[in-house]
Amino acid sequence: MASELTKDEVLEKVNEVVDSKNYNFPPKYREDIADAYIRRDLTDKELDTLVDKVEEAYERSFIQAGEAVGTVAAQSVGEPGTQMTMRTFHYAGVAELNVTLGLPRLIEIVDARKKISTPTMDIYLSSEENPENGLALNQDEEFVRKLANYIGKSTINDVLEDFNVNYAEMKVDAILNKDKIADKRLDYDDVISTIEKSFKKVKVDDNKFTFEPSKASIRELRLLADKVRDTQISGLKGIGKVIIRKEDEWIIHTEGSNLKDILKIDGIDNVRTTTNDIHEIYVVLGIEAARNAIIHEAYRTLSEQGLSVDIRHIMLVADMMTSEGVVKSIGRHGIGGEKSSVLARAAFEETGKHLLRASIHGETDKLTGVIENIIVGQPIPLGTGSVDVIMDKDQTEETTKSNRAKAKKTLKAIKKERAKSMY
Repeated sequence: MASELTKDEVLEKVNEVVDSKNYNFPPKYREDIADAYIRRDLTDKELDTLVDKVEEAYERSFIQAGEAVGTVAAQSVGEPGTQMTMRTFHYAGVAELNVTLGLPRLIEIVDARKKISTPTMDIYLSSEENPENGLALNQDEEFVRKLANYIGKSTINDVLEDFNVNYAEMKVDAILNKDKIADKRLDYDDVISTIEKSFKKVKVDDNKFTFEPSKASIRELRLLADKVRDTQISGLKGIGKVIIRKEDEWIIHTEGSNLKDILKIDGIDNVRTTTNDIHEIYVVLGIEAARNAIIHEAYRTLSEQGLSVDIRHIMLVADMMTSEGVVKSIGRHGIGGEKSSVLARAAFEETGKHLLRASIHGETDKLTGVIENIIVGQPIPLGTGSVDVIMDKDQTEETTKSNRAKAKKTLKAIKKERAKSMY
């Protein structure tokens, strides 16, 4: 029985059964069967039946040769996409952060846009022990808050106690609140150093700062006041607001994205930390990571709207977008505009431009695809159209002779019958 065996022993047993039947299961299938064997406490006979049933389902899941997988994938993703609600923004798990969802997000993904409308990051922390207090980093609130303030954008305006624009003396006076700076876990000396680097004409007296404009005019003074308030004193480039949430562990959610710099920080879980910016994932982690990101983001976008699409359709779309080692859009500037067939490109968009350019360069269309064959009225290379029937010449000649001999015999028999009937 399953309860008497270890996981490794069960897996070995499953492998023996599968191999004895010459079934070509992937490792994940074998592991799932082993898990079911343990969970259900199956007998050997039941295991044998389960393996056969899995083989039946596995064989059914294969696509037939000549199937129009591209068209099916396009319909399977496109049709549910039209059923989505048209809300651009939605509170996705974190009430304080807006995230683009639904159809606008799906369009962003397939267009492979380099600048998305609402980049966000989910930053997870490692379970390593903090040497200062012995807590795991993802359970240490103080460490998380310090890190969040280091990552998130803070300006002088966030730590002001008093602010005054003095039109009489043409200067701006600002008093910083040391308690606010301490609450944000910022170093006071670093804040002063940042302010002194940002402004040429500034006088510092403990926590009081006096700023003077380069020209003595009201316009320059107002611009200076705005600049003082908006001067960033902490945070990484590209990151705005930061939200901290406690689930089973502390998680940091950010408005904006900077994967490269975030992954360099000690205490970050580099495996689980992610961004919804696919191009950034491609630049930092490579094309395979970008492919997985496209699949994950598209599948999640559809699932959040309650739409069920087989992930293999989305995987095909992601494969097409990343097959050449870079992230390409599905459109005239990407996959659609780079087809080898002139007629296929012309049928998609900018018909005149493609035909004119092809005629200038003397391009030839081999008519190997679906679209170009539909245009010229030929059978398409899919389904029965993907099979060519070749006749055996010698066999054909023999068959023809045999058929002629049979036809002669039949004709003679008919003539005899007619002759008899006349008398």
